[in-house]
Amino acid sequence: MNRRIAAICCFVLVLVVTLNVNSQAVQPETVWTVGVARQSITPRQPMWMSGYASRTKPAEGTLHDIWAKALVLEDSHGHQHVLVSLDLVGIGRELSQQICKTLQNAYSLKRSQIAICTSHTHTGPIVGNNLGSMYFLDIPNQTLVNEYSTFLVSKVNQVVAEAMKSKEAATICYGVGHADFAVNRRNNREADVPQLRNARELKGPVDHSVPVLAIRNVSGELKSVVFGYACHATVLSLNQWSGDWPGFAQIEIEKHYPDVVALFIAGCGADQNPLPRRTVELAEAYGQQMAAAVQAVVSSDMNTITGQLKSAYQEIDLPLAALPTEEDLNNDLKSSNKYIASRAAQLLQKLSENGKLESTYPYPIQAWALGASAQLVLL
Repeated sequence: MNRRIAAICCFVLVLVVTLNVNSQAVQPETVWTVGVARQSITPRQPMWMSGYASRTKPAEGTLHDIWAKALVLEDSHGHQHVLVSLDLVGIGRELSQQICKTLQNAYSLKRSQIAICTSHTHTGPIVGNNLGSMYFLDIPNQTLVNEYSTFLVSKVNQVVAEAMKSKEAATICYGVGHADFAVNRRNNREADVPQLRNARELKGPVDHSVPVLAIRNVSGELKSVVFGYACHATVLSLNQWSGDWPGFAQIEIEKHYPDVVALFIAGCGADQNPLPRRTVELAEAYGQQMAAAVQAVVSSDMNTITGQLKSAYQEIDLPLAALPTEEDLNNDLKSSNKYIASRAAQLLQKLSENGKLESTYPYPIQAWALGASAQLVLL
């Protein structure tokens, strides 16, 4: 069943940005209509945190706020797309479907026109059923998780509505920067990274590119920045709410550019860690490095994006590994490994409710095209 869990997580956590941009002269179709907004989604009271199963207590405070941010893009033909960026480890399929259906009904959008991305911070709250088998929550805590899910849906609706109301004529430009704190965690022991880095002997594939979209109004004022990087948000494991290094990066960018809303999109960084890690100072330093990379791109001669918005969305029936029998699950329920026991309990409940376990997972694939030069593929 591990494939099923992985597929659920990948839906909201993985974004690949591949662009092949040629500089073009400014033409009428370079003018877009863009709106942007943000809403704090910091939990209102202490509750359990997501990301690390080893935690033994709820959050105890806030290092910095976490956010829901929305960017609305509309081309000259009225085609409209909504990008939502969340400072969360992830959200599950059921909750993302709920959010998308609400937005589809409110703004006459197709599912392909809505993208929900998360930063994968490990210092955010548990949301809905996402990573549920990692946690043993008592009834009061489960109630807080349910209440937070309702709160999150409301906040996403609010932030998209605000972005819709703030739409104005704008230009969109693209460029690529560089940041090198991501390290392949499969090929390098964490303890060895400082020495390996100094000797330039780090092993394994990495992607240190920082794709950046810069949105300016027709007066040339910068209104929003969208940036990405393929790396886990796992510097911090403390019990305080934060966006980890992507949160610090957004703070630095917005500090450098007053009145700008910065949105982060996580790339294919499942095997990438920010190393070394485990201190607030390092999270701040990586955030500053990322902000500097973004600022360098924004201040450079960026490529103007022209054309129309197009999108596609499809769900693939992804076959799962051999399904456990009821006997297998009852045996797992007695396991001394609490995660195996927890997963077994969840699957037994599904077996009882549905009479079977699904043999496939509806794996979603989504693609956006901003004109002919910018393509985003979301898995």
